[in-house]
Amino acid sequence: MKIAVLDDYQGVTHELVDWSTVPDVTIVPFRDHVYDEAELIARLEGFDGVMRIRERTEFTRSVIEALPNLKLILATGMRNARSLDLAAADERGITVCATDVHHTTTVEIVWMMLLALFRGYRQESESLQAGAWQWGLGRGLEGKTLGVVGLGKMGQPVARVAHTFGMKVIAWSPHLTPERAAPHDAECVSKEDLFRRADAITIHMPDTNATSGVVGASEIGLMKPTAFLINTARPALVDEAALLDALRNNRIAGAGIDVFETEPLERDSVYRTMPNVIATPHIGFVTLENYEIFYRQSLENLKAYLAGAPIRTITSDKPFLESSPMAGEDYKA
Repeated sequence: MKIAVLDDYQGVTHELVDWSTVPDVTIVPFRDHVYDEAELIARLEGFDGVMRIRERTEFTRSVIEALPNLKLILATGMRNARSLDLAAADERGITVCATDVHHTTTVEIVWMMLLALFRGYRQESESLQAGAWQWGLGRGLEGKTLGVVGLGKMGQPVARVAHTFGMKVIAWSPHLTPERAAPHDAECVSKEDLFRRADAITIHMPDTNATSGVVGASEIGLMKPTAFLINTARPALVDEAALLDALRNNRIAGAGIDVFETEPLERDSVYRTMPNVIATPHIGFVTLENYEIFYRQSLENLKAYLAGAPIRTITSDKPFLESSPMAGEDYKA
């Protein structure tokens, strides 16, 4: 059996687990990303299985149907349905296995960005490295209002951290009620009220047809000129054109962005140079601890598949693991 590992940016496929414990299986990692679908299909010809590092490479129906040898997809993380056509895999009889993941690693990125934006970390660091000294006046978090869009399994720990800094938390999602918000010491408000009042807004919703563009030009237009917007969730949740327009014209103070429509990000992307943006290369889940889970459980999934008793399987009817935080009520669209 021959398995391709896609988008192994860090080159750790042969470092984190011992694939030699599975006899007669060849593991071939690829460190680069393939943007073109035809090129992807050509690369994967002759492979029996594919391991995906999160959702970096999209597997559409046309890709799946063009790979007749494909029998197994080792997906990583609990939710893969948006970037992997599970119905097409089901129809082809392809087994798809997923893994667990530490979700709170993304919470760390949220707070790294918020602290950097409020305190002007990028500008202060660049000033120091250039031989200068203090650049400007940062702003503290105590007494500020954090708006959480999606008070679910990701939004809740973000809110807990906000309280430790003395911030007020307001929250909105289509199904959020005051009763559900109260245990998290958050005020349930309307969407419009959240964008008007918040000093910083962070988004924690899944990418579904119902949530696409949930933050559009009208919402961004309601934000304070001193407010920040953080998106570590999915790029489709935010109207990119509206956000860039607001950033270019300083109608909002800045943004922290970890997810992009095209990844890896184009070399000439405006996000690489905007002074009021903290941009990171989609590293919310990129930790040693998560990668150890991805690879260890993928190896377990491979062994179980070869033994004829697949584990951690997902299908179009069950698109995420039962233990996934995203299975909860907080993630309804």
